[in-house]
Amino acid sequence: MIEERLRDLGIELPAAPKALGSYVPWLKMDKLLFLSGLLPMINGQLRYQGRVGEDVSLEQAMDAARIITINALSILKDSLGSLDKVRQCVKLSGYVSSSEGFTEQPRVLNAASDLLVGIFGNRGRHVRVAVGVSVLPLNSPLEIDFIFEVEE
Repeated sequence: MIEERLRDLGIELPAAPKALGSYVPWLKMDKLLFLSGLLPMINGQLRYQGRVGEDVSLEQAMDAARIITINALSILKDSLGSLDKVRQCVKLSGYVSSSEGFTEQPRVLNAASDLLVGIFGNRGRHVRVAVGVSVLPLNSPLEIDFIFEVEE
């Protein structure tokens, strides 16, 4: 059902990204699946670099949020076998590498939030944190981690 929705939206899931360091991409605890922080990677390459409002436009940062969310879905499918096992997106925490004076972090994260609701409906609604930071790993403009409730 969810994968049909992805096809309807023209979204093709890439291979699940691998961890970039000494951690695991996901960890399941009872009914919760925690995803490590993800960067906007396509085929192992960072799509955008720099600070939002300086090197990266708001629109590019929103695209980065969608890329990260699609990568998160790939990890979910890889770990669960099916996206239909997702009961609820519980929480998103987003970190936006921001130029001085940039205050649109919530708009950047809206791209991820809106995509999840568009795919999962009410099961995609979640609580969220949107934080501006000075720098992120690999000079990424954005990093997002996720928590999902899943079927056991």
